[in-house]
Amino acid sequence: MAIKDIKAFSDKARSDAALGEQLRSCQKIKELLTLARESGYPLDEVELYPPNEPQFTADQLSERLVKALLRA
Repeated sequence: MAIKDIKAFSDKARSDAALGEQLRSCQKIKELLTLARESGYPLDEVELYPPNEPQFTADQLSERLVKALLRA
């Protein structure tokens, strides 16, 4: 699994309003990973965290996940 797959999922969530809403409703990493897998993106949790460059924007994630995944 690579960062490019996380970016692809993030891009899909930006272009698909329903998926974007589901992503924003995720409160836990496991929920995000399950949603990604169900959408065809088998993400690796380790790749989501810093020091890797964030692939999501703050407006795509719940407040809780923003704190966990973004350098906020």
